[in-house]
Amino acid sequence: MDVFGSSGTRGVANEEITPTFALQVAATAGTVWGVDRVAIARDTRNTGRMLENAATSGLQSVGTDVDRLGVLPTPGAQAYARRESIPVVMITASHNPPQYNGIKLIGADGIELSVAELEAIEEAFLADSTPAATWDDVGNEHRIEDATERYIDELLAATDRERIADAGLTVAIDPGHGAATATSPELFRRLGCRVITINAQPDGRFPGRDPEPVERNLGDLGRLVGASDADVGIAHDGDGDRAIFFDEDGEYVEGDATLAALAAAELSAGDTTVAAVNVSQRLVDVCDDVGATLELTPIGSTHITSRIQQLQAEGVSVPIAGEGNGGVYFPEYSLARDGAYIGARFLELVTERPASEVVSPFDGYHNVRLKLTYASDDERTAMVEAVERLAEESEASLDATDGVRLNYEDGWVLARPSGTEPVVRIYAEAREESRATALADRLREAVNDARRSA
Repeated sequence: MDVFGSSGTRGVANEEITPTFALQVAATAGTVWGVDRVAIARDTRNTGRMLENAATSGLQSVGTDVDRLGVLPTPGAQAYARRESIPVVMITASHNPPQYNGIKLIGADGIELSVAELEAIEEAFLADSTPAATWDDVGNEHRIEDATERYIDELLAATDRERIADAGLTVAIDPGHGAATATSPELFRRLGCRVITINAQPDGRFPGRDPEPVERNLGDLGRLVGASDADVGIAHDGDGDRAIFFDEDGEYVEGDATLAALAAAELSAGDTTVAAVNVSQRLVDVCDDVGATLELTPIGSTHITSRIQQLQAEGVSVPIAGEGNGGVYFPEYSLARDGAYIGARFLELVTERPASEVVSPFDGYHNVRLKLTYASDDERTAMVEAVERLAEESEASLDATDGVRLNYEDGWVLARPSGTEPVVRIYAEAREESRATALADRLREAVNDARRSA
């Protein structure tokens, strides 16, 4: 798809993602959906209100009424869609840097649109054939004041409140100035936790840290956990659909270890879980231990949710799914990644033993993640071709589900172009840190050489 990538459409605001673009996407979506009413929400980015206004105008211009939800985490917008049975236009760039913004489309069932649904909207968008409503039939707008409160209420109802409250936990929360600033601290207070926060003021410039919740951006949270004697630290991305953790010692917990720990608590023999092709061996080990099946998809939430839906339609039990970036699904609750709910489910495990012990069975692997930027399509093509040449020369087993994954007996490495940024991502994992680094470095050198010669 040219317009929609692996998780919506994103780009630099006012350069690639302009008000005109947002208006046209929203108008096209409203036309294809053919419904009388659509909701719109945004994260805290400085350009969010501008794009929200444009998208609202686009929807109204094709005769669609608009429920304006204001700043709300993406899973909160999905909950509203599910509750009201109307689609949602979400203005967000998730974990991307502050200068980015984007648009994510959510169906009336609260689930991100499938690839087929996105392609239908994209085809209509590129055809530029959206009919405008007559002057007396344009849509109205309604400001919804209680979307945040109702979202928190739903989270509370789905969580073991008594179990968490009885544990007397202290939780350090870093919502990263994003959409979860108004929801996660309040949720965990109402769960009976002592809550301390950092970067908890909504600010679209993200002055405290970059929106992506990765270790290099979360040092302050780790120090806060250690200084405050907290039981756990929780960090979110810009739109609040992911959760990354620190243990009681202020040590960063790999997202893959968190996913494995949550999966070990959920999966039973005969169950299936779904993960992206950059899945850690940790989750493979859990599935082997309990007798569950692991299915792999291309990277991106759209692909994972679509496969979960297919499996559920076949009567397959899928109690948990997700990626090691902090985006975990609990399909029996919702087919949405929800950072606050992920945090609450992890706290349920911490009520029984310290966070470090929850994840310690899944230690022993080392991960390397690299981002290599490109400045043109020619550079991108050269970089991808370099990866493919290296794969042809390798004796490792090849998985081409998404990009190129090379599986060795003592580790694996994956390279793929991002669907949301002008970068090629490299992932590597092995039990020995030096081996993971060597696998990643080999691909990095090949890709950088190709980029420089493009």
